[in-house]
Order: sequence, then structure tokens, then C-alpha cells
Amino acid sequence: MRLLLDTHVLLWWLADDPALPPIIRAAIADPGTEAFVSAATAWEIAIKQALGKLDFPVDELTAVLADGGFSELPITIEHARRAGALPRHHSDPFDRMLVAQAQHEGLTIATVDQTIGLYAVASI
Repeated sequence: MRLLLDTHVLLWWLADDPALPPIIRAAIADPGTEAFVSAATAWEIAIKQALGKLDFPVDELTAVLADGGFSELPITIEHARRAGALPRHHSDPFDRMLVAQAQHEGLTIATVDQTIGLYAVASI
């Protein structure tokens, strides 16, 4: 499986938070899974940390992702174009970008956000 982690899923995984649903935890832990983290997620974490809404060592994010075996997913022009063209089911620009990236790259989004299900994208 090829997963794209929503921001809350990544944070819950890194914190070993029990809020992470067992099905998502198992999918990330599966050795056959390639788990991606979007540049949009890093951007969202950095913004929330700067606003004081999140206590996370943003400067260490690249190392944390590498140590965790996660693959980085950059944002491309095609991703941006797709995100802008999506139906307005979701107003969060970070989530819209994740949907666009998952659609374009053939990824499954790991999320608990029910609004993601309104888009034509695979999710768990």
C-alpha cells in the first residue's frame, strides 16, 4: 500500500497517540507500506508551531521523517493545479492539497477527516 498521511495522523503516529485508529496504525506499520508525508504537512506543522498552537520541533522534521522511514512528497505545479480545481467540499487548503496529491500520485490518504471521503480519492 502507498499511503499519504494527513497531518493529524502523522502527529499521532509520532506521539504514539491512542487517538490513531488501529487500522491506520497497522497500515503504517506494515513493512509493505510506503508512507509519504507531503510538503503541505510540513508547512501546516510549521504554521501551527509558529502560532503557538502546536509544540513540535519543526527544525527536526526532516530527520524525524527519515528516521521513521517516511518518504517526502514535494508539491508540484500539477498538484497545485488539481488542488485549485477541486470541488469546494473542504475549505482547508492543506487538506485540498493532500487530496490533489493523492489523486495525482495514486496514493491512499490516511485520515480521520470525514470530509476527505467526499472526494474521488482512496482513504483509510
